[in-house]
Amino acid sequence: MSERIALLDEVRACRLCQPHLPLGPRPVLQMAPSARLLVIGQAPGTRVHETGIPWNDPSGERLRDWLQMDRDTFYDPARVAIMPMGFCYPGRGRGGDLPPRPECAATWHRPLLAQLLAIRLTLLIGQYAQRHYLPQWQGSVSANVAAWQEHPDGLFALPHPSPRNRRWLAQRPWFDEQVVPALRAAVARAFS
Repeated sequence: MSERIALLDEVRACRLCQPHLPLGPRPVLQMAPSARLLVIGQAPGTRVHETGIPWNDPSGERLRDWLQMDRDTFYDPARVAIMPMGFCYPGRGRGGDLPPRPECAATWHRPLLAQLLAIRLTLLIGQYAQRHYLPQWQGSVSANVAAWQEHPDGLFALPHPSPRNRRWLAQRPWFDEQVVPALRAAVARAFS
């Protein structure tokens, strides 16, 4: 039997914010104690909610491209832990999906992180993860990403890889030229 984090069954059965979830609860995350890379994003979208597979959408394709990581490696919980700020689809707002529900991070992150002792690199994807986990918020996601060399070892701030961010990426060629190669090197070190 593969290694497991005992708390996962409890998290997957969570119904704390059920009244606020338009599609109902379906916590989506993956992890094992041996994982070396931790991906902390926002919250599942509708496609991820439907499949129960984290980052199973165009955003995930772009993220795996940034990481130069195939699907088999990315979806191996013994190597990659995935813990969004909100574990369930939060619903749709005027400009896209609503923010992650706050109950998940407040209730589950600390006990889950306590079981992830082999993590060498944590990716903080988007403003919610960066506001929660960066010791110093730089004022915007762009500033956090641009300051990648200033963050503590083991933390890497990234923009959300959503197709909606094509313009952001096009306006910041330094991201592909400097940040993506540094990210790939950091991931390689985490698995060495």
